Amino acid sequence: MEYQDKYDKLVKLLTEDFEIDGKKFNLKEDFEKFFVRSNKTAGTRIRRTMQELKKISQEIRNDVQEYKSKI
Repeated sequence: MEYQDKYDKLVKLLTEDFEIDGKKFNLKEDFEKFFVRSNKTAGTRIRRTMQELKKISQEIRNDVQEYKSKI
């Protein structure tokens, strides 16, 4: 996956509806459901989304480090 694709996926996770394992998520809606309405299932979705963010962020970080070492 190229860096632009990773960047776009990262932005999408933070701002739009997205799909993980065939299920649709929206981080903003889940934050509201969890913190305002105390919906525990939304908390699980938030944690799952944050794990995906961590994975993508690490990939981007590795790409940046690799590119940096080439210049």
